[in-house]
Amino acid sequence: MSESLAAKAAVLDAADELAGARELFALDDAVYLDGNSLGALPAHVPDRIADVVRRQWGQLRIRSWTEGDWWTAPERIGDRIAPLVGAAPGQIVVGDSTSVNVFKAVVGAVRLTADPARTDVLVDATTFPTDGYIAESAARMTGRRIVPVAPGELAGALGPATAAVLLNHVDYRSGRLHDLPSLTAAVHAAGALAVWDLCHSAGALPVGLDAHGVDLAVGCTYKYLNGGPGAPAYLYVAHRHQAAFDTPLPGWTSHRDPFAMTPGYAAADGAVRGRVGTPDILSMLALEAALDVWDGVSVDTVRAKSLALTDFFLECVAAYVPAGAVTSLTPAAHAERGSQVALSCADAPRVMDELIARGVIGDLRRPDVLRFGFTPLYVGFADAERAARVLGEVLSEVRAEMPAEVAAERP
Repeated sequence: MSESLAAKAAVLDAADELAGARELFALDDAVYLDGNSLGALPAHVPDRIADVVRRQWGQLRIRSWTEGDWWTAPERIGDRIAPLVGAAPGQIVVGDSTSVNVFKAVVGAVRLTADPARTDVLVDATTFPTDGYIAESAARMTGRRIVPVAPGELAGALGPATAAVLLNHVDYRSGRLHDLPSLTAAVHAAGALAVWDLCHSAGALPVGLDAHGVDLAVGCTYKYLNGGPGAPAYLYVAHRHQAAFDTPLPGWTSHRDPFAMTPGYAAADGAVRGRVGTPDILSMLALEAALDVWDGVSVDTVRAKSLALTDFFLECVAAYVPAGAVTSLTPAAHAERGSQVALSCADAPRVMDELIARGVIGDLRRPDVLRFGFTPLYVGFADAERAARVLGEVLSEVRAEMPAEVAAERP
């Protein structure tokens, strides 16, 4: 079985039109399946940042705000991200963290609704925790109440009291992909606005913000976009909302005339009004350089490989892992799957530690979830086969060490 799956992996890798992209990254012999937490380093980024530090900061100094185009970076880089999430130019601004942008988006959505009878902000009950924390605070500050709801139950929870809905496109724990088109349509049918968190989908699958009428969206850039640790996040505000978008954080760089330094705030036009303070230039320009790996890459091709990789990994898990040792939390249906596989497993912390020691890098979500992220630009089918094979070896060893009576209770 091992030889046949390894041979199948070799055939799939030979036919992979994205295989050459792996050479663009600084990788070693480990199988890196944690790009859904921190993307790998594009190999050319260090030289770019050395130039930014030594020449732009070191020699041009303050002149780099104009001569180095530092000042326009948030919008310029936003326009580079736009095609990856299905947005036309002029709707995305880069800066701040995902948490800060969630706050801007939720408060902005409530203010755009502008109906005091719409008292409820619905939030994905399975959301990444910070989204829930921020949404709850935003609701309090705007005089609304927070209503947690599972995405599958959203249609029944919407109504005339709904002001805005905050949803995750892909569940960070299970890898479940939620139906952005239909859920957005349901939110609009209720007269509310849809805010989407794209952290686990941007760069892994088509999003279609414009095509599906999303109102506002946020996302990080250090996962599938490979922007680096702490890379700035982004905010999408649809063109139709920009003139009325009332940011809750009116910083000086989003002013219509920022260098006039006037005491009164007048919002700039377009995506610029999503800015707050001075751009974080070093990490922002690292992100800009990292996005070069996307030149000429189709998101549809990335999605096709992602599904093929996760299908093949699950096939290998079924072949190599002792029966009953893991349970997949990730949906089998392609329409419901992001770009990760989450496996529930007893002794998960120990298992992940051992996997990492053997060169298979995934991550753990307590108490019992092993997460494996598949980044199609640099993960191949041989990686998937090796990861599943090592997982099977580890789980077989763990089971062999159990007392007989405990092992007998397990399938």
